[in-house]
Amino acid sequence: MGKGRTFVLRLETGNVLHEVVERFSKENNIKSAFLIAVGGIGEGSRMTVGPEVPYDDGIIPIIHTLDAPHELTASGTIFQDEDGEPIMHMHGSAGREGKAVTGCLRAGVIAWLVLEVVLVEMVGEGAIRKKDEATGMKILRL
Repeated sequence: MGKGRTFVLRLETGNVLHEVVERFSKENNIKSAFLIAVGGIGEGSRMTVGPEVPYDDGIIPIIHTLDAPHELTASGTIFQDEDGEPIMHMHGSAGREGKAVTGCLRAGVIAWLVLEVVLVEMVGEGAIRKKDEATGMKILRL
């Protein structure tokens, strides 16, 4: 097994987190990675904060939209899907004035001022995101 690479990304105001990370991963042939993110996210950022209940007839996500800039800390992964596309899955907490919201950042988190991401490439085979028929989501399979 070879050594994985480590990258540091600095997102600029207006960059969409998952779009930048996935594009960077594709351009650098990163198949799997561990991610951490820290910094500011802007008004209009969207986070999935849970499913509507009951969810017997399917999962309907609850999307929370931030009304002002927030501070973010988050961790996640990159794994390719069946088509070889890198897919980011990251959860984090965003806070402002003593209040926080926690959830999945895939709905569209927008960088504000400075948002830093550390990407640590993992080396190995076998992990892939495949569509799950029950949920309709691309779920990690090992």
